[in-house]
Amino acid sequence: MKYTLPELTYNYEDLEPYMDAETVKLHHSVHHASYVNNANKLVSDIEEARNSGDFSKIRALSSSLSFNLSGHYLHSLFWRIMGPPSGNSEIDGEIKKQIEVNFGSVDNFFNIFNTLALTVEGSGWAVLTYDPINKDLHVSQIEKHNMLGISNHVPILALDVWEHAYYLKYKSDRKAFIEAFKNLINWEAVEKEYLNIV
Repeated sequence: MKYTLPELTYNYEDLEPYMDAETVKLHHSVHHASYVNNANKLVSDIEEARNSGDFSKIRALSSSLSFNLSGHYLHSLFWRIMGPPSGNSEIDGEIKKQIEVNFGSVDNFFNIFNTLALTVEGSGWAVLTYDPINKDLHVSQIEKHNMLGISNHVPILALDVWEHAYYLKYKSDRKAFIEAFKNLINWEAVEKEYLNIV
């Protein structure tokens, strides 16, 4: 079964004015699509290596698959937890309660999340994750798509801070992009991600 580019539940222009339509289109149909296509090619290459018995390139193939497949996974989550600013829900429900337990307040959560997003070295992500062992939430950075992640933690909210996510509108002002992202979070979608794993 092949990996596929997910369809968005909104139009490219629906995230205006916080994300411009051109960036969203390029981000989804070009950047995200390339991770999907690369992952499918790498799965095929790994299968070919397995069938031929030639494992001389297996380490490089596996490393590249980790990068591309993680990129596909994080981007899919990124699109799912956003929505048009007029239709976003206020943070409420179980996810709000758990954020308050683990971070003290929603404001504290955003202070930590935004700081980590701003300080990602180079390209990467800020993520809110759920730890199924300790049953609590954490905020962390993921560099590129697959480095510094905590193995058992499940991302439930992700912010892409690669330059392709914001450069056309925000230029090099990552901080402004991070602050704008708050207006696009669909907390009902985040709540659904959370409730699916608790």
